[in-house]
Amino acid sequence: MSAKKNISSKAKNKEPVAKPKVKQVPKEQPTQNKKSSVWEFDEFLTEYDIYLFREGKHFSLHKKLGAHIISHEKTRGTFFAVWAPNAKSVSVIGDFNGWNRESHHLKLRDDESGIWQGFIPFVGKGEAYKYFISSKYDDYKVEKTDPFGTYSEEPPKTASVVWDYGYDWEDASWMKKRKKNNALDSPFSVYEVQLESWRRKPEEDMRPLNYMELADELSTYVKEQGYTHIELLPVTEYPFSGSWGYQVVGFFAPTSRFGTPDEFMHFVDVMHQNDIGVIIDWVPSHFPGDQHGLHFFDGTYLYEHQDPRKGYHPDWSSYIFNYGRSEIRNFLISSAHSWLENFHVDGIRVDAVASMLYLDYSRKEGEWIPNEHGGRENLEAISFLRDLNESIYTSFPDVQTIAEESTAWPMVTRPVYTGGLGFGMKWNMGWMHDTLGYFQHDPIHRSYHHNQMTFSIMYAFNENFMLSLSHDEVVHGKGSLIEKMPGDVWQKFANLRAMFAFMFGHPGKKLHFMGMEIGQWKEWNYKTSLDWHLLDYDTHSGLQFFMKDLNSVYKRHPALYEQDFTPDGFKWIDANDSTNSIFSFVRYDKERKQHVLVVANFTPVPQYNYRIGVPDDTTWVEILNSDASQYGGSGMGNLGGVEANPVPYHGEEQSINIMIPPLGVVYFTQEL
Repeated sequence: MSAKKNISSKAKNKEPVAKPKVKQVPKEQPTQNKKSSVWEFDEFLTEYDIYLFREGKHFSLHKKLGAHIISHEKTRGTFFAVWAPNAKSVSVIGDFNGWNRESHHLKLRDDESGIWQGFIPFVGKGEAYKYFISSKYDDYKVEKTDPFGTYSEEPPKTASVVWDYGYDWEDASWMKKRKKNNALDSPFSVYEVQLESWRRKPEEDMRPLNYMELADELSTYVKEQGYTHIELLPVTEYPFSGSWGYQVVGFFAPTSRFGTPDEFMHFVDVMHQNDIGVIIDWVPSHFPGDQHGLHFFDGTYLYEHQDPRKGYHPDWSSYIFNYGRSEIRNFLISSAHSWLENFHVDGIRVDAVASMLYLDYSRKEGEWIPNEHGGRENLEAISFLRDLNESIYTSFPDVQTIAEESTAWPMVTRPVYTGGLGFGMKWNMGWMHDTLGYFQHDPIHRSYHHNQMTFSIMYAFNENFMLSLSHDEVVHGKGSLIEKMPGDVWQKFANLRAMFAFMFGHPGKKLHFMGMEIGQWKEWNYKTSLDWHLLDYDTHSGLQFFMKDLNSVYKRHPALYEQDFTPDGFKWIDANDSTNSIFSFVRYDKERKQHVLVVANFTPVPQYNYRIGVPDDTTWVEILNSDASQYGGSGMGNLGGVEANPVPYHGEEQSINIMIPPLGVVYFTQEL
């Protein structure tokens, strides 16, 4: 989580939003007069639905609430249902009735569920609508978008749109094998993307690409570069582009900035057809105060806590969900399930988990309320996260949930039945902080900070970690990744290649943000495209080529990914050569047949005849050298490999004599 969300979504009208050209969807044409009144229809929501709703166990609520195109009494139309227990009246307004607040009133169910419902004939796909809510309190009246809406008007417009999915999936091959592709012992090299700014059309006033264009161009690029997955900054509908998607108003709707829900399905489908998994950022930690959204929904604090000490987020000027309410748990977990079910996404990265776990998160003394035991743990949020993960892994055992959790909270990635939170993986923020801190030091000073690169192994297997170099590290004055590196231009690129090589050798799954692989000089800016023209220069194209080869080596050698989460997969050869800023270790596969030896030199001084103890008496083949000339390096190396000889060293019975290039990392594996 970062200052990215400090931008209030209420400022959305201060600047125009670029509008991609997407195909217009024709509305269904009525066969009769659309001014027909609301028809009663009580069978859509059953007694069992209401029972689950009250218990907080209805995780398919998106199939019942919201707008659903159905046939009733041989008439085609839309069934509407919305939870507004403190409303005096609720009506549906839209193009179909001239936004008349009095013509289409919903009926309150008589089971005290607080759900208003009704069937409106002849309202079909493509109709814009909102709910007009008149509260029981203070004569409060407001127009709201549908909390369960599956499609929205393109911002800055705010109405929901009646929708009915009509996409034919062609990713059966991926879906059959995705359990293996998403398994914890499989490779994860994740390319983090913000769709609005990955690439734009300069010949069309710099508009962002739409879902159809992204499907072709992004899948081609990601496949060519060798990444296994992409992770999308939030595509859940959001009103203000400056929030990067982290201020969500449509928890069930792909943003209409880039096209229709079916076109987003096509985007995911094409990724899958190219063997690329899709992870989405998902934000159950807070929501904005835009009037058309969830805030003060029915004239009361319905989705959020009333007390600002629990319900208002001071960092992001947003509102915190009331996780103690069964209806809110239904809403959020159903949202997660809808993305996994309807859109075939392969993982959900849960944003800002730390802010959910602690009642005193970013609050001073007296600004928070302790739990019932007097502690600072948010017991309701903990229970919600456990329910979320249990439900996902029960219904979708072939996906992953990933926590952005920046504290030392224990057992984030351990099963709920053992007392854990139940996530599949967790971002390793400590590794990120220490690694970037180390690399920003001039090499002459790195010997004094050697432990910054070794400390992570002390806790590397406490959780299922994903090593992340995310968008948060290249915004708000932090500088781009290449700019963080010390030295002249050659040294900056050498440092960056070395850091990536060390990262891919280190235990844990991998993620980096778009633009890092080409050496983007400027900080990331959501308003514009990445600087793809930099690839005209050898230094940048060399870095990109290196990342392609690094991904290839990573995926070809199971030792680099099969045992990321157990100490059985890692062994230091020498962690203590601080004088030369050299690190060496071995990664093992499950069968301990083929190993990968990683040796890193983080000074610009080449090391000749450097002896390394090795676990096998064989030829060690050099499979990657970050200093290779084709990547922009000096071309120093080991001529393809070295022979082990019976000279005990580093606790091993045999050793090799190698050349370690300046600011370089080399990988070796045994010749089998």
